[in-house]
Amino acid sequence: MTRRLSLPITPADHHRGRIDAPMQLTVYGDYECPYTRRALIQIRTVREKLADDLVVVFRNFPLVEVHPHAMHAARAAEAAAEQGKFWEMHDLLFDHQRALTDGDLAGYARQLGLDEARFERDRAAEAVLSRIESDVDSGESSGVKGTPTLFINGRLHRGSYEASDLIDALKRSFATP
Repeated sequence: MTRRLSLPITPADHHRGRIDAPMQLTVYGDYECPYTRRALIQIRTVREKLADDLVVVFRNFPLVEVHPHAMHAARAAEAAAEQGKFWEMHDLLFDHQRALTDGDLAGYARQLGLDEARFERDRAAEAVLSRIESDVDSGESSGVKGTPTLFINGRLHRGSYEASDLIDALKRSFATP
């Protein structure tokens, strides 16, 4: 049985690239997961190669049982999104994956020039938590059990995360309806 995304991507998702791009890569990830970080490094190369033909979507899937800072980091990314800086915070969190304490997160907000008081309010807000819970719920209903989990054009990707393998899988998926 091929697993599919239970919630198709929409403009409300955090995405890089054109939302109507012919190839879609959805990533369920955890900011404290080293495997998610490795996959995203490969995906950076994929984005460079496929350019406008690819949209990459990131959805939160914090594994709070194994990563004590994962939820705090997800909240920080979503709070930064409230000020239009989701991807900048996302990249900082993965670049500094071993420094995700509340003090570190406040420092990243400062580094990005965010309104720090608003960032802290938003980080604690129910709306931010609801956004994360919505991502987790959509992941669970799509069969996500761990991170990273990737979906190519809405179908679960079971192959490797190496850039060349992802490019091949994306091109195959694009060619096959």
